[in-house]
Amino acid sequence: MTQVQTTTPGIQCWDAATLKAEWDAGRVWLVDVREPVEYAEERIPGAICHPLSKFNPAEIKCPDDKVLVLYCRSGNRSYRAAQQLLAAGCAQVTHLQGGIMAWKQQGYPVERNPKAPISLFRQVQIVAGSLVLLGTILGATVSPWFLLLSGFVGAGLVFAGVTNTCALGMLLAQLPYNKRAGQSWQS
Repeated sequence: MTQVQTTTPGIQCWDAATLKAEWDAGRVWLVDVREPVEYAEERIPGAICHPLSKFNPAEIKCPDDKVLVLYCRSGNRSYRAAQQLLAAGCAQVTHLQGGIMAWKQQGYPVERNPKAPISLFRQVQIVAGSLVLLGTILGATVSPWFLLLSGFVGAGLVFAGVTNTCALGMLLAQLPYNKRAGQSWQS
């Protein structure tokens, strides 16, 4: 078992083996701070979701007989969530070093949902890329006017990058399967 104290007093890092041993002993209350779509796609069994984007330390109520352990994909977001809990008055916070990636590398179990939607970012990439490809093909084979479609999508992506607002992302977030997964476009 490896428990490492970070450079921030009060934040402790556990490796995957330590978490597994403590989890098996029933001494862990596990909180996933990734976004809901990531949580819906796969998670460590028994974890609950409190995404960092909406993280409210007041909502984290760890049972007295358990150790609160935070995790995310790689350990960066869980470390930031741990800092927020410390700032809110928690004396000791633990997070999984390396996140769920380290957990999976050790071969520990995860719950997967093959029907979970892919992230909004990837959906935007697929739709925008398909429209650009379609506009290019139709522009080369049918009429050059179809190149305007590719240009329009390109201009929209530039606008989205400059303003951090994506109309396509907001539109896709309204689809029922994205709403069920709790996906939203955040600017």
